[in-house]
Amino acid sequence: MREIALHLLDIAENSVAAESRNIRMDVMEDLHRDRLTVSVVDDGRGMSAETAKQVLNPFYTTRTTRKVGLGIPLLKLAAEQTEGELTLQTEKGKGTRIEAAFKHSHIDRMPLGDIGTTVLTLLVSYPHIHWEFCYQVKHKNGEEKEFALDDSEIKSTLGDVPLTEPDVLRFLRGMIEEEIKSLAPQSVF
Repeated sequence: MREIALHLLDIAENSVAAESRNIRMDVMEDLHRDRLTVSVVDDGRGMSAETAKQVLNPFYTTRTTRKVGLGIPLLKLAAEQTEGELTLQTEKGKGTRIEAAFKHSHIDRMPLGDIGTTVLTLLVSYPHIHWEFCYQVKHKNGEEKEFALDDSEIKSTLGDVPLTEPDVLRFLRGMIEEEIKSLAPQSVF
């Protein structure tokens, strides 16, 4: 994967497969500390301690459709190559939290990518899940800005109207893209 947004999509889909009902995704660009941190937190099945250790091995997967599970190991490698780290916290029956931190200005850090499309894809593809998304930017001068999205208000307002309705999709795409664009820092390179 060449974008962090695609890693987040992969992890969130793993959360869906783990029967999560609530999934939160956070993106924090801290230019003051030169860190980019992303996380996905779910309330799914969680993992045993043994599985949690093995999930970092690219030759381990619980999927029956393929023999390797590269998503989390590749994200871990990408973080470590940019003076960052990946942490995994999980408990069987209680859910999982995966967080990856990167040195924001590191030349080898992959781009964040189209995080707006990732969020919209998850909202539309899995409407039975309660999604929360938070994008924060802390500028070098200490100024902090945030965009938070909780889909429960949107779903409540729409009632029986599906998120896939063309006018709803246009509205959601426009809102998400506009909010993220208004916060996104200019390139540091």
